[in-house]
Amino acid sequence: MSQHETLLHELVHEVRAGRLARRQFIARLVAWGIEVPLAAAMLPDRADASDTSSDWVYKPSRRGGGHIGILLWQGPTILNPHFATGTKDQEACRPFYEPLARYDADGNLVPVLAAEIPSRRNGDIAADGRSTIWKLKRDVVWHDGRPFTADDVVFNWQYATHPAASAFTGGFFANVRDIEKIDSHSVRVNFERPTPIWSRGCNVPIVARHVFEPHLGARSGEVPADVKPMGTGPYTFVSFRPGDLVVGQANPRYHMANRPYFDSLEIKGGGDAVSAARAVVQSNEFDFAWNVLAEDDVLAALQANGTGRVVYRPTGNVEMILLNASDPWTDMEGERSNPHSSHFAFSDPAVRQAFGHLIDRRGIERHLFGRAAAATFNVLNHPPEFDSIGTIADFDIDRANAVLENAGWRRGSDGIRSRNGHRLHLLYQTSTNSARQKIQAIVKHACAKAGIELELKAVDASVFFSSDPGSPDTFGKFYADMEMYLASRGGGTDPDRFMQQWTSWEICRRSNGWLRQNKSRWHSPDYDRMFRDSENELDPVKRAALFMQMNDLVCHTGHAIPIVTRAQVSAVGKDIQAPLSGWDLALSGLHDWYRG
Repeated sequence: MSQHETLLHELVHEVRAGRLARRQFIARLVAWGIEVPLAAAMLPDRADASDTSSDWVYKPSRRGGGHIGILLWQGPTILNPHFATGTKDQEACRPFYEPLARYDADGNLVPVLAAEIPSRRNGDIAADGRSTIWKLKRDVVWHDGRPFTADDVVFNWQYATHPAASAFTGGFFANVRDIEKIDSHSVRVNFERPTPIWSRGCNVPIVARHVFEPHLGARSGEVPADVKPMGTGPYTFVSFRPGDLVVGQANPRYHMANRPYFDSLEIKGGGDAVSAARAVVQSNEFDFAWNVLAEDDVLAALQANGTGRVVYRPTGNVEMILLNASDPWTDMEGERSNPHSSHFAFSDPAVRQAFGHLIDRRGIERHLFGRAAAATFNVLNHPPEFDSIGTIADFDIDRANAVLENAGWRRGSDGIRSRNGHRLHLLYQTSTNSARQKIQAIVKHACAKAGIELELKAVDASVFFSSDPGSPDTFGKFYADMEMYLASRGGGTDPDRFMQQWTSWEICRRSNGWLRQNKSRWHSPDYDRMFRDSENELDPVKRAALFMQMNDLVCHTGHAIPIVTRAQVSAVGKDIQAPLSGWDLALSGLHDWYRG
């Protein structure tokens, strides 16, 4: 039994003995990175986590609330949820497309297109972990008036997982053997192997079979609805200018009473996080700004002198630096950053170890993010007693120099280290953002003291996070030595989808359109094995321990360098009421927003 598993068993025993409250147990594990359903499942005689609903109450008794303006400063470029690799594009899809269920602020599932959340009590979750039944709402129609049925749910799975499609959402359906239609408004999700993840794929937005079926498979990227969405969501499509503006109007056939509150919707792209926050909090030009990634003192000053507010929601999101395991500069088999190639510097464990000591995590937390982030040494966060020694890499420039020197990387006359003719001159890219550029500058300064020369590159966020196969600057292509971005847990509260990003089958490459999760190209047979074990492990304590071991392996290997775990930070207008969740998209509860 591993150390992680032993400690978890001890905590469960404390609950059984009455020395630790269930709520305290769940809160403690959530703070460590173990999600609500997984934490609750460890306890005896539990109620299903899905039975616990949010305290949010929608108050309007009618529609007709006028206009709402939303700022996505990282402008969306595609409105197909299955090919939206960037969170900005996923957010822009959400007013038009809906999933079976969404996650609320407490990490609990709330029905959207589902009539109810499955549970073991109602018999919808099979006791052997091999299937889940979803019952669908019967009063839902697509924006064109055609009924939403079980056929659409089955097709959504087929569309996402078709091998010729390479859809970003395919990983959400891992271990799903098939989805079968029971009747017009119920489906059964059948799993290849027994699994604790009974909710697999439930928060993937559903597209209409009659619209997308002609484009199944290899033609999946040629759907007119990529830029003209047609879903079941609270808003119907009016117009779209990629990278700039999305316009919608209230869906008159929407399936939730007195919703949506607003008559029209505008999602504006462009600008930057600070100007977006100012337009909501101070000038009141807009009602909501997503992901206001900015320095804490800047946000505090805006709020002190404005009428709006800055809202923080806890998440499992991690701002991290990836060290490319492949060669981004050599074309191999017609592809740069080919996963079969290796990086001249980062193939050396000593270089990766040195970089771990060159990141001033606590300084970045203290001077840049403040309330919005906490320094971390882990991709999946736990307290120190759960971390291996290998995941601790304190900021220590002298230690970094010693590691590089001992590995044979010698300084030249210009102060830059080299070995075997290779200089440690590296390109470090990220999206354009004042806070991220400051992190780049901090890292560059520390690296210079260790004999590493960094060239900094900032790419417009609408390009960096896009799924454009023609652009060389996307984070999926990773044509740089290092890159930095926020790894989001917005696909649900269970760590499964998040931890897929280090599996071998999720490596970005030309054959999958660079749309998968594993951007670094690092992979390990041991990691793959542990991940597969976690998919089938029905004992929640053993499963949590597996996730901890996976975290330790990723961090010890060093191709992913976590910096801070970040809250979801939004700017909200003075009279906007919105049930925001850090465990789902910011706009996932848009149907419940109102002014009041």
